[in-house]
Amino acid sequence: MKLSERFDRRYQQTPLATPVMPVPPSPNGPPLAPAPSAPTAVAAPSAAAPVEVAALVTESSAKLSPALASAKAEIHTQLLAHHTAQIDINNPAAIRRLLLQLTEEHFRSKPPASLVTAADRERLVEVLFDEVVGLGPLEALLRDPDVSEVMVNRPEQIFVERRGKIELTSLAFEDEASLRRVIDRIVSSIGRRVDESEPMCDARLKDGSRVNVVIPPVAIYGPCLTIRKFGREVLSPDQIVSLGGATPAMMLYLDAAVKTRLNIIVSGGTGSGKTTFLNVLSGFIPATERIVTCEDAAELRLRQVHVISLESKPQNVEGRGAISIRDLVRNCLRMRPDRIVVGECRGAEALDMLQAMNTGHDGSMSTLHSNNPRDALNRLETLVLLAGTELPSRAIRSQIASAVNVIVQTERLRGGARKVVSVAEVTGLADGEVAMQELFVFSQTGVTSDGRAVGYHTATGARSAFLKHFRSNGVDLPDSIFQPVTQPPASRQS
Repeated sequence: MKLSERFDRRYQQTPLATPVMPVPPSPNGPPLAPAPSAPTAVAAPSAAAPVEVAALVTESSAKLSPALASAKAEIHTQLLAHHTAQIDINNPAAIRRLLLQLTEEHFRSKPPASLVTAADRERLVEVLFDEVVGLGPLEALLRDPDVSEVMVNRPEQIFVERRGKIELTSLAFEDEASLRRVIDRIVSSIGRRVDESEPMCDARLKDGSRVNVVIPPVAIYGPCLTIRKFGREVLSPDQIVSLGGATPAMMLYLDAAVKTRLNIIVSGGTGSGKTTFLNVLSGFIPATERIVTCEDAAELRLRQVHVISLESKPQNVEGRGAISIRDLVRNCLRMRPDRIVVGECRGAEALDMLQAMNTGHDGSMSTLHSNNPRDALNRLETLVLLAGTELPSRAIRSQIASAVNVIVQTERLRGGARKVVSVAEVTGLADGEVAMQELFVFSQTGVTSDGRAVGYHTATGARSAFLKHFRSNGVDLPDSIFQPVTQPPASRQS
């Protein structure tokens, strides 16, 4: 027995383990019962239950019966064999008409066509259209605003993160080749490749969603695809406050820090909302300044007009032509930037970023993986050592202390909520260590019955070390924002 077959038998999902997908309420009546997410065929509409069929979730309706799946495979093969020249990705309406024509011809030549309803044909055309110009079964998930992450473990197993919780979907790719076609379409759109010699790849979708691909021989049981969706809209500071991610006092302080050109690091774990919050902070930058961003995959969505976005480039098939983040940071120094924004600092570029912050490029920003503000400083020191310099630790810490002014720590709490859990200032060197003080923290008080962490934001009582700097730049922060608050009642905690 093959290794993959043993894996499938051992980890085969049973109907009891399959999560139930919620169904949106009917506009003409009470909420309907949840639809099962087991991979069963969707029945044709009947007179007895027209409402239930109309209310099925997009995820379930995208699943085809065996007969329609066979028809889809034949039509898709015919399309690739005889109509490739007619496929113009820039003209989706023409592709849809061609698919409709091929579908009608297919069922006319294969009686009894009367058993296939008009709704079945329309659904088949939609699935084919997603396969030709989109990402196949993933299109339904990418259109769902409640889905924040899509995780394809194998062609037949697709998980999503919906409202902070991971769920198994009923969707699946037909086979490994179908999944590989989608992967190739994603990576080739930004000039990258993934094959046996380069089995791992980072990419992005047109909307800025982050994509990671791992294929065999690294991925043992088949290609793995992970898509982290980004919201269609960049969150505003008011939305961050209303969602409980921060307080008005914290946003007022950070507004002053950005406008007066303090250097800021946004740190946190994977999926904690670092890039999202960096987008929010970038909104405080005046529109008159020139901003240059350096990223592995362009994800930042700055709302200013004067923005230059640079993206790293992997090596070609000959092993040459790679352009790293460090190369981008060095080059952007020659582009007359007012602000430098590094999407994520995770290598030797840390040294170049610190040098830029220390040589007149105030107000720069970056993100960093760490568990807390103190760990962020330690990791920054480690990343500088990766640059291969022979600098002593004291010299590196001196660079960090003079370059970094503010560290914003984000965290994804239990239940999926993403919050700013700490805002700290770097105050200099003390006894050879980088000194810092926390101004704002999130105090977690407990966990609700449904597993959601609750707590409240409060100031620590420490006053900002940059008050004089703020006043000299025309910003006067009230002392009240640095006053600690008493613990609110449980009903008012978020």
